[in-house]
Amino acid sequence: MNDFLKKIIGDKKEWNAMETRAKALPHDYRVVYDEMKQYIWKSSGLDAINILKGILDLFEEGAANGKRVLEITGSDVAAFCDELLRGEKTYTEKWREALNRDVMEKLGSKEKNDNI
Repeated sequence: MNDFLKKIIGDKKEWNAMETRAKALPHDYRVVYDEMKQYIWKSSGLDAINILKGILDLFEEGAANGKRVLEITGSDVAAFCDELLRGEKTYTEKWREALNRDVMEKLGSKEKNDNI
């Protein structure tokens, strides 16, 4: 179980460091980051931590350059997230693949037994 959690959220120290970085962002960036984080956790899967790190880097740079957060993401924040998630394997996809693989393995072995 610990390996599973570590795979999902990474090292606890790393996660805490990311949360500290997020708390240091200006208010509008923090609001958008927190909402994006929830969306990415629901929509994404295995690489959520790296995606969130990239967002933090982007937001820190934008804030340092005096940009407003929606100048970076655009007004359709969900579309911005979807673009970041494009090509990422989600948990749903992994579960779908596992279900199909398990069914085929079990049916394949049954079909072999039926033919004997």
